[in-house]
Amino acid sequence: MARINTNISSLIAQTNLARSSDDLALRLRRLSTGLRINRGADDPAGLIVSERLRSEIQGITQAVKNSERASLVIATTEGYLAEVADLLTSIRSLIVGAANTGAVSKEEIEANQLQVDSAIESITRISNTASFAGLQLLNGSMEYLTSGVAASAIAGVDIFSAQFGNNTTINVNVEVVSSAQTATLFLSGNVTGASGEILSSVTIEVAGSLGVQTLSFVSGTNLSSVVAAVNTLRDSTGVSAVLVSAGDQTSGLTFNSIGYGSDEFVSVNKIGLGGSFFSVADEQDGNIIKRDEGRDVKAIINGALAVGNGLDITLNTPTLSLKLELTASYSQITGVAKAFVITGGGANFQLGPDISASQQAGFGVQSVAASRVGGTTLSGTRFFLDSVKSGGANSLINGRTFQAAEILKSAITDLSVLRGRLGAFERNTVQTNIRALQVGLENITASESVIRDADFAAETAALTRAQILTQAGTSVLATANLSSQNVLQLLG
Repeated sequence: MARINTNISSLIAQTNLARSSDDLALRLRRLSTGLRINRGADDPAGLIVSERLRSEIQGITQAVKNSERASLVIATTEGYLAEVADLLTSIRSLIVGAANTGAVSKEEIEANQLQVDSAIESITRISNTASFAGLQLLNGSMEYLTSGVAASAIAGVDIFSAQFGNNTTINVNVEVVSSAQTATLFLSGNVTGASGEILSSVTIEVAGSLGVQTLSFVSGTNLSSVVAAVNTLRDSTGVSAVLVSAGDQTSGLTFNSIGYGSDEFVSVNKIGLGGSFFSVADEQDGNIIKRDEGRDVKAIINGALAVGNGLDITLNTPTLSLKLELTASYSQITGVAKAFVITGGGANFQLGPDISASQQAGFGVQSVAASRVGGTTLSGTRFFLDSVKSGGANSLINGRTFQAAEILKSAITDLSVLRGRLGAFERNTVQTNIRALQVGLENITASESVIRDADFAAETAALTRAQILTQAGTSVLATANLSSQNVLQLLG
């Protein structure tokens, strides 16, 4: 071939040189950026997967930060609650001291009352000032809001967590399916030879959840006097008595535990000589027994069986966790539903990389102000810790140390349960979530690196090859361009 208008060898050399140059540019780009995929043309499918993984990495990274932030909020809240717990403990010692009226003067009781007042005010102040980056923690801003709670049926509501999902409210339906009962023993008042009276001298032992006492009665003591004697010691035994029909001695009497539930019991035994007539039964004309136990209420909440403890029922499901204190009257009614609505509130923690109900955790932190903790029903009236202050219905100055102690016991329980829930949430939910996310972050990051990052060992080897080919291609192109000059020899 001796044509000069078309230099095929030069075109071939140019094509291969261009390819070598493109390959060299690719290697330089990958080595300079550290990425195998810099644009879609490098690996379209790999780019799609890589971008998805990058998005997941960012979501998981933020979820870890969210969880760590939640842990800080919980730790701060628990720190404030620890101070409140110390104050409640100090109040307890003051109440116990004020109950020692045989050795404590009126002035000392008044001094104790002043300290109680100061401690209760400090508790309310902590409730109002506890905050984290402007977020109020213990003033009720993080508790769930309710509407339509029937006070005649539900004395207290504590909502621990609720998942609203796409709903703005949550309806809660409560139906008692098994009534709460006190422990009860029956003593007949229709004894042959002594109707409505004690037939002969007898000594009985009355035992309940609070203790044991013995009572002695002489022959002819009417049952009203027996009732009065038992009720005098009710705070020592946890057992009260009442005539079956008021004013009717012959109707008999019942020994009842002062509380409801399986933790309550009544035991009545004849001790010593005499009183062979004396026996108690589980009901009128029932079986002769010496001990009876109470029964916990059972209720259905939103179709799920709640756990009962006395008058309290507790529900713990993935979507709703709460505790309700039923009134004594409603706990006796079965088959009648009561409903209320959770309208909002609570603290919602975003713990997952995607915004969905399954990756969020709701948590309720009720107010610890003195007017909100220690809720206790006494003689049909519900009191809180603020009632122990001066001027309150259960102040030490009024001599209501027993009632004050019950309210304080409930307040300490409320706070302990709240701290325990916070600790369980931090340990079992937040911390485990952080660890799981970190493992996922490691694996997804490694996967994204395999797809997108450049392998420097392979790329440097390919760079060397591309450099040699480029140099060779340049030399060959130069040779190809000179080859056409050979036709000049034909003209000579």
